[in-house]
Amino acid sequence: MSYYVHSVPGRLRVKIPMVRCEPEAGREVVEIVENIRGVRHVEVNPVTGSVVVRYDPKWSRCEEILEVLQKHGYFDEQKVLPNDPLVENAAVKASRIIGKTLFGMAVEKAFEGSALSMLAAFI
Repeated sequence: MSYYVHSVPGRLRVKIPMVRCEPEAGREVVEIVENIRGVRHVEVNPVTGSVVVRYDPKWSRCEEILEVLQKHGYFDEQKVLPNDPLVENAAVKASRIIGKTLFGMAVEKAFEGSALSMLAAFI
């Protein structure tokens, strides 16, 4: 069971495994986080387990929000996945898609024209 955290000032996204497919846990997280000073909006996606918190950085910090989640058992800092493997996996998938697309375009260009040119391309 691992967690993912992405934060920019005013916005925090946390993937919480316990919220995934558990609507009651999601409602409890919303209730807990909404009571933190400076929090403007909390949105839970029960399909992915993602919790997005929009807050005023003048009144609150993402570390404070994570501490509250940890206090209530919804976050474990020791089990946070670093961004590097996630970014690397996304880059590998994107490069595969781009490679397949370019190869498809090259094959299409090679076989453009008559059946004779198609036969010539095979020879």
